[in-house]
Amino acid sequence: MRLFIAICFDDNMLDSLAEIQDDLRRCGVKGSYTPRENLHMTLAFIGEYDDPEQVVEVMQKVPLRSFSVKLSGYRPFRDMFFAEFEENESLKEYVKRLRKALLDEEISFDRKKFMPHVTLIRRADCTKGKAFLPEFQESDAMRVNGISLMKSEQGRHGMVYTEIGYVRAL
Repeated sequence: MRLFIAICFDDNMLDSLAEIQDDLRRCGVKGSYTPRENLHMTLAFIGEYDDPEQVVEVMQKVPLRSFSVKLSGYRPFRDMFFAEFEENESLKEYVKRLRKALLDEEISFDRKKFMPHVTLIRRADCTKGKAFLPEFQESDAMRVNGISLMKSEQGRHGMVYTEIGYVRAL
């Protein structure tokens, strides 16, 4: 089972992310746009792992205090576009503690440095120099009240993400 731990977004944040995608479409950026229902922020990508209950137990051991996240803009990166978030010490500290707990329980995960972002487009055919990119429109902050354990499966029309565990903030 392919797993990752993520922040799932409320409708207001999803609307803001979809608006960025719509702006990029209008400017002629082509590529594989992430479907609205798949927009999320990955905190730890675990990959193939057959014991989701153990992952949820680890998530429950790491105290999560509610905090807010706010979009700061978007940018191209290689052949992708990412939405970026304002600097957030609460988020960074939580991810650090979560990843340490996963290591302590010998649950393997992708150890790349955590960069808070959302993938908006993959295989984009445009970079900064090739198109006029719209100006970022400021959006509201979102309160993070929990984190999700997600299962990723190949569906008929692309990846399907299903929440299989949830831990609420204190």
